[in-house]
Amino acid sequence: MTDAATFPDETSLRPAEPMWKSLYFQVLMGVIAGIAVGHFFPQIGELFKPLGDAFVKLVKMMIVPVVFCTIVLGIAGSGSNKAIGGTIIKAMLLFYALTIIALVTGLVTVDLIQPGTGMHITAASIDPAEAGKYAKTIKKLDTVDMLMHVIPPSFFEPFAEGEVLPVLFIAIITGFGLRKIGRAADPFVGGIRSFSKALFAAFSAMMRLAPLGAFGAIAFIVAKNGIRTIGNLGLLIATLYVACAFFVFVVLWGLARFHGFSLWKLLRYIREELLIVLGTSSTEPALPGMLFKLERLGCKPSSVGLTLPLGYSFNLDGTAIYLTLASIFLSQAMDIHLTGWQIASMIFVMLLTSKGAAGVTGSGFAALVATLAAMPDTVPVAGVVIIAGIDRFMSEARALSSLVSNAVSCIVIAIWEGECDLATLHAELDRGSALALMDEVRQSEGARELDGQVAA
Repeated sequence: MTDAATFPDETSLRPAEPMWKSLYFQVLMGVIAGIAVGHFFPQIGELFKPLGDAFVKLVKMMIVPVVFCTIVLGIAGSGSNKAIGGTIIKAMLLFYALTIIALVTGLVTVDLIQPGTGMHITAASIDPAEAGKYAKTIKKLDTVDMLMHVIPPSFFEPFAEGEVLPVLFIAIITGFGLRKIGRAADPFVGGIRSFSKALFAAFSAMMRLAPLGAFGAIAFIVAKNGIRTIGNLGLLIATLYVACAFFVFVVLWGLARFHGFSLWKLLRYIREELLIVLGTSSTEPALPGMLFKLERLGCKPSSVGLTLPLGYSFNLDGTAIYLTLASIFLSQAMDIHLTGWQIASMIFVMLLTSKGAAGVTGSGFAALVATLAAMPDTVPVAGVVIIAGIDRFMSEARALSSLVSNAVSCIVIAIWEGECDLATLHAELDRGSALALMDEVRQSEGARELDGQVAA
């Protein structure tokens, strides 16, 4: 689906150009500058909010057609219907298995560290107006309504509304319809393929704005919340990062190792995408780059085009970790003892809410409110006010964990289906590590040269 002309190749970017021209370096500088401006000049930092908002809106504008094209091409260009159905079933089984592990990871971590113990907050002390502001925006969870929402009232409405799940449903139906008509589908598939290449070329150009978007988003959130907010509930933030680190560097590392590839090399390979997600707190801006890089790692376009968009909707492991962790934290903070049955029931509900939050800005917080609203006999939904101010500081961990999980999952599924060239996979991962090493050497040489100039 994509080719080398669509996205710039790393070999053409790094060896031929100065390091400061690489997107990786520019986004990193944008994040650092945003933190500095937001902390030292908070009044100025708040003014840069439109930069982050505009970049995310720009990306969201393109996500729906990208998902549609990748799913349609993934199904239309695949083997038999039986093989496609098998890939989808295996993907969903893996996604749900990882989600369950993520939920348990959050539960165990918060139970061990106990970040909410000793706060002794009562529901009566929470401003009802503030609590209502969050509760009224979330409908009580209804599984039937959630499933019915996937089926849109018209073919084009989800495209106009920017809703990912209904578009994914339409794309699957369209893909199978194109397979049904055989050669008659060739003109339409060719048009979709050309449109897809145009979308990726546009995305490639848009990604040059990522440093500005990351700068604006980070500057605003640091200016708005500051170090004081982080300090008040810092243990909760640290607990989430510990849980996410365990999930990535133990669970996903084990999954990758079992299938014969290195998680560390993969993280280096997708480091630009990780930095973009870190700056924007959203996985969506990284979708085009992830599609391209997974294909370049030897995974067939038909496999990547099908599993990665599915993962973006159904494999939100960072959100899953956050849901159990935040819920139990609130119960600790409000001195509410939850029984084993209540916790098990919450995990079951979270299996639904973590999926229903796909494509929603601040999806983790929205899913948390939906979960508590669905189970009023556990933790009062008003409790979300306690963590509303710091939620933005936890969104980076959620997004990064979900991105890495989807990258590993897509490679694993491609290996299961025999649609991954293992020789290409290892060669590309080794090549990515070599390029990263070149960056480090170049940075150290530049630092030594600067030191020499200063000394002179």
